[in-house]
Amino acid sequence: MEISNDIVLRPRFFQDLDIPSEKALEAFKKTGKTCQDFKVSRVDHHVFIRIPKKEQHFWSPQLHLEIYEVGENQPKLKGLFGPSPTVWTLFMFLHFVVATSFIGALVWMYVNIRLDKSYLFSILTMFFLLITWFVLYFAGRLGRQAGKKEMQKLYFFMENTLNSVR
Repeated sequence: MEISNDIVLRPRFFQDLDIPSEKALEAFKKTGKTCQDFKVSRVDHHVFIRIPKKEQHFWSPQLHLEIYEVGENQPKLKGLFGPSPTVWTLFMFLHFVVATSFIGALVWMYVNIRLDKSYLFSILTMFFLLITWFVLYFAGRLGRQAGKKEMQKLYFFMENTLNSVR
């Protein structure tokens, strides 16, 4: 599996299945009960594959699979790699704070311009927030790079589980 260098921090993939969706879902449920290398959980037509807690680090990825029927006997698999929900929520919160602060600094600058006051500090604040956003983005990229081998292991586990049913 090749992980591209796109701007995407949470790589996705799509795949047509040649086995019934319920059979694939049951295979993950069955494999998850006996597998020691990964923690597998199933909710409806969603499967979550995670690294066990004792082996996880801050950037450990998880694989979210959605297996569904498009038409009659046309099962599809949709996969999404991403960090743990806690890490992802933290990153989204920080991005929201930076974006909101940037807009606030922009309004502050506009008001100072209209009042003929110095707006140097608001420009410096916006510059700092822009740098902060880039730091957050590249931290996410480094995190994705740190979890790349684990992403490949998760993907191969998924492939092996599906191949065992075929």
